[in-house]
Amino acid sequence: MATDEDTAGGEVLKGAFSGPTAFAQIVRVALARAAQEGWPSMVWSDASFEDWPLGERAVSESLQAWAGTGRQLVMLAHSYNSILRYQPRFVTWRKTWDHIVECRVCKTIDASEMPSALWSPHWSMRRLDLVRSTGVADLEPGRRVLLKEELDECRRQSAPGFSATTLGL
Repeated sequence: MATDEDTAGGEVLKGAFSGPTAFAQIVRVALARAAQEGWPSMVWSDASFEDWPLGERAVSESLQAWAGTGRQLVMLAHSYNSILRYQPRFVTWRKTWDHIVECRVCKTIDASEMPSALWSPHWSMRRLDLVRSTGVADLEPGRRVLLKEELDECRRQSAPGFSATTLGL
């Protein structure tokens, strides 16, 4: 049974999820909760973020409400091409909040091996099967620690990417 701590806006943030619709909804709800609770930091990881709902108005509004002094977002990807092509709202938000967003490219890790996850000090979500978009969301500290260690290793093997501005001559 879900408790108030497990829910945000009536949505459960704990347990298994299955399918692209459920995955997108859990991302939306998590970002709304991050804004409501003022999560200080998040790490997002995915090979391309192509099926994350980052271009949606509701997500953009949640990110805008979350962003502020003392916040930090780290993004780890194999490529940001899908975001640049298909999620202009997020690209605009990222440009505005460049000072709190660190984007990293993980080319030493095969795209099929990139973890697809959202981590915060309070909650985590991980897709275990990318084809079926199945995974688990959890409040358990032990799982968050293990996920954070894996994401930290990806970060160590990465380089800066997805610049907020394009410099040219």
